Amino acid sequence: MSPTLPPISSIQSLPQESQFHILDTLFEPSPQLHTLMAPVLSHQSFSSYDSLIDAVGGRMTALSAANSPQDKEILEGILGSHPRLGESSPAAKEHMSELSRKEQANLNKSEGEGEAEKLRMLNREYEEKFPGLRYVVFVNGRGRDVIMEDMRRRIDRGDIEREKEETIQAMCDIAKDRARKLQKSE
Repeated sequence: MSPTLPPISSIQSLPQESQFHILDTLFEPSPQLHTLMAPVLSHQSFSSYDSLIDAVGGRMTALSAANSPQDKEILEGILGSHPRLGESSPAAKEHMSELSRKEQANLNKSEGEGEAEKLRMLNREYEEKFPGLRYVVFVNGRGRDVIMEDMRRRIDRGDIEREKEETIQAMCDIAKDRARKLQKSE
C-alpha cells in the first residue's frame, strides 16, 4: 500500500503513532525525530505540509547550533536515518522506505560494478570524514556521476557545520517533494 498523508489540519488531533507515521513518511523512520517533534505535533497546528517541514528543519537547525552531547546525539540520529545513496544490498533495501527506493531507482540502475563500488567507497569516505553524518542530497533524477561529483566536493570541502546545514536542507527538500507528490495522488 502506498503511503498517504492526512489533511494537515488533522495532525494535532491524531494519535501520536499516526503523527510519527507522518514524520516517517516525509523524512525517514527515526526515533530521535519522534522525540524532537512529539511536543510540537501535539501542541501546534500547521497551515500546510511545507510549514510542518519548515518547523522540523528549524528544530534540527537549532540542535545543530547547540553544543550539548545529547543534542548532538539526537541530531546525528535524525541525519543518519536516511539510507545511503546507491546501496542495493538486501539488508539495505529492507531498511529503506518505499519512497526512498523509488527516489533512488535511477542511482541503483546497473551501470557496472565499478561505479557501484566507487559510490560505496565515497559513502565510507564521507562517513569517516564526518562522523555521525550520512551523505544526503535531493537526488531528483540526477545521475550517479553528478551525485558522486557532489559527494567528492563536499568531502574535500571538509566543513562539518556546512554538512549539517546541507543535510538538513536536503532532508527538508526531499520531504517537501514527497508531500507534494503524496497530496497530488490523493
